[in-house]
Amino acid sequence: MAEIKKLDRAELKANAQSFIEEYRKLKEIGFINQTGDFFPSVHYPPITMYQPITQEELFQSYRIPDDGLFDIYAHIPFCAGRCLFCHYPVQLGPGQDSEKDRYLDALEKEMDIYMGVLGLDQIKARSILVGGGTPTYLTPAQLRRFLDYFVKRIDLSKVTQFNYDVDPNTLLGPEGEERLRIMRDYGVDRLTIGVQALNDRTLGYMNRHHSVREALDSIEASKKFGYKLNIEFIFGYPGQTIDSWIDDIEMAMTLDVDEIQMYRLKVEAYGDYQGPVKNIIEKNTLRVLGDEETLMMKRIAIDMLKENGFTENIRRVFSRTKKDFSHYAWNQCCMLYDELGFGLTAFSSLRDRFGLNTQSFEEYYALIEAGKLPLNRGLVRSEEQQERWGIILPLKNSYVQKKLYRERTGESVDSVFTEKMARLKEHGLVVEDGQRISPTPLGAFFADEIVQQFHSPDYIPFAREEYKEGPLNPYLP
Repeated sequence: MAEIKKLDRAELKANAQSFIEEYRKLKEIGFINQTGDFFPSVHYPPITMYQPITQEELFQSYRIPDDGLFDIYAHIPFCAGRCLFCHYPVQLGPGQDSEKDRYLDALEKEMDIYMGVLGLDQIKARSILVGGGTPTYLTPAQLRRFLDYFVKRIDLSKVTQFNYDVDPNTLLGPEGEERLRIMRDYGVDRLTIGVQALNDRTLGYMNRHHSVREALDSIEASKKFGYKLNIEFIFGYPGQTIDSWIDDIEMAMTLDVDEIQMYRLKVEAYGDYQGPVKNIIEKNTLRVLGDEETLMMKRIAIDMLKENGFTENIRRVFSRTKKDFSHYAWNQCCMLYDELGFGLTAFSSLRDRFGLNTQSFEEYYALIEAGKLPLNRGLVRSEEQQERWGIILPLKNSYVQKKLYRERTGESVDSVFTEKMARLKEHGLVVEDGQRISPTPLGAFFADEIVQQFHSPDYIPFAREEYKEGPLNPYLP
């Protein structure tokens, strides 16, 4: 257990409360919508706002990167049970081995179709993320089968990081140990463990199927195999309190993991599936936190982590050392490299276009059987959309590199959206030098709202009347 510096709780709360005054001021000038609702800026345009696209339309005129490298995502949509906060379609429960085999068959074919479309015998990877669902909710034999055909199609020679998103229970006992060994044998070197809370009552509210003890045991089991470890938490969940959240972060910092990641609960779906948490809240079965209390939790966690030497390399992810961070996230969101996604709901984020796979299992299977990629929606970006995209993802997650922006858009970032950028600077939300545009500490806290300033009016997540008509209303040109 790592030694930590415990901070005075009354002082933490007082500092967070004073920060809420800044939040209220930003509401008054139109920067934040009046309901206090939250919309995560994960893609641009937002993932629900793409139009239908065909395989031919998406890849017409596309050329692979000059270095031939892609970041790779693979999606395994199976879980032991439904977590109430989850907004993704998954198959649930035990006894699904035949369905998992069917899915693995289709995923293998999808990879082959993609290689055919791109004219490649093997796809060269820069970094890899396998997620879900619970991608370790496969039998050890199925896990080995997947990784065996995966690495035959993916060239790992240039891979800098191979990451798996995992559930604690799938790493425990003899089968868990076997999964850990199999992943290590195939080159996996980093795990993101979905701990979500270190309080058994909160885990029960979330319908998580592991206990705190099991989460801690999964961390220790992973360490024995030498994995780099990132652990995830959700804040703002019904039934949480500020004190229980402080307890969680204090315990997390003692665990000697490499990274601690936190997500704000999203009640409304930001994909095509509405998670059950909305129904739980509407039924008033649990105490619901307001937006100000939720933001206090975020502020408190940031203060605690920074005081204990953690660095926020990528937004909401805090590392013990600067070298430990998700290469996949950095490459896709900050470097804007080409990324290919395989599996249900997976997306391919390419340097001037975006493709999203279907959310329907049956449609997924049918399209692949027809020899087609399982695309559902997408976009080949216009020049204006490219200029917005080139700011939004890097500024949300880190900073805009001016040289990189010109490479990705053909424009100087100093010549676009000048009035919006000037207003953000005037209100202390961004700063600029010769090489980059960066959020200030206040801006980094509200990174999602900052980048929504650069959304086209068609893609702003809330209606104009939900914002006050101030100088930072996102609908202003």
